[in-house]
Amino acid sequence: MKTGIFCNYDNFHQDARRAIFEQVALVKQAESLGFEEAWVSEHHFSESNLSPSMLVLMAHLAGLTSAIQLGTAAVLLPFHNPIRVAEDIATLDNLCNGRLLFGVAKGGPFPQQNKHFATLPSESRPRMLEAIALIQKLLYETDVSFNGRYYQCDRLTIYPKPLQSQIPVYVATGGDDGIELAAKHSFSLMGGPPFSLERLKDTVAKYRALNSSGAENLVLARFFFVGKTYDEAVSEALPFVRKFSQKMKANSAEVLKNSANPNQKPFDRTNICFDEDYLIENSIIGDVETCRDKIKKFQDELNLGTLALKPSSADLQKNLDSLTRYNQEVRNYVF
Repeated sequence: MKTGIFCNYDNFHQDARRAIFEQVALVKQAESLGFEEAWVSEHHFSESNLSPSMLVLMAHLAGLTSAIQLGTAAVLLPFHNPIRVAEDIATLDNLCNGRLLFGVAKGGPFPQQNKHFATLPSESRPRMLEAIALIQKLLYETDVSFNGRYYQCDRLTIYPKPLQSQIPVYVATGGDDGIELAAKHSFSLMGGPPFSLERLKDTVAKYRALNSSGAENLVLARFFFVGKTYDEAVSEALPFVRKFSQKMKANSAEVLKNSANPNQKPFDRTNICFDEDYLIENSIIGDVETCRDKIKKFQDELNLGTLALKPSSADLQKNLDSLTRYNQEVRNYVF
């Protein structure tokens, strides 16, 4: 199992430059500790998470790091022109000397994103699936012609080409069509902090029924803080978790209220859950022993490829200390 850091560019102190500086400090600390991957999220219209221009931020990280792999977690494909995404991804792979990992998603329960990017929620998944098909052609082929429902091109070749012969692709999905696409192309899977273990196990099982290899590269992101005591860890992470829970429960309620999809899954403990107590219990938050046990459970149930840790204190130094404690007292016990 690899260890990664999950980067939300949290704006804890209402200071954009400070948020960017502190996230860079965490990534550089992770690299110095031997973490293998850093995953950057994409958020829009959020004063809490300052990563709308994810690929710009990753280009910045590419110039400040040398070994850690840099992953998109994830490019929200329905909100982007896939031709431009292909150009940016290929350029970024060259900038980071072939350290790029390419994660994609349709976008979560954020109604403002669909509204302002003029994308119907019902179209998000088919747009994502069509976009990744076109991007893969553009990255590695020449004179590409494509005639999809949403995207088209005629004898198009993009430059530059990626440095890697194949950039690893990761798909954040629980839908059958997304799982089928990932399995067909041996793309890997991703799971976010609120994704329930039941949902993840079901997704991995469906993938493995179609493709016996590839699912072992699952990236699981989890909120994280390892403290000297359990109570200290929960106390330190709780303000972040509580704010996230409140925001996402409001968003998901709006999604359910306005959904025209009869197959819309509920936001509950079998799928994607935003309850505060559930998030604490299913995050890597606690003392050393608790964090070891939680990680071991995820390993046993999912055969993780990467555990991506999202530091959850508002205090930079405490997050740096938590990462160090993980490296010294947790990491070697869970391999």
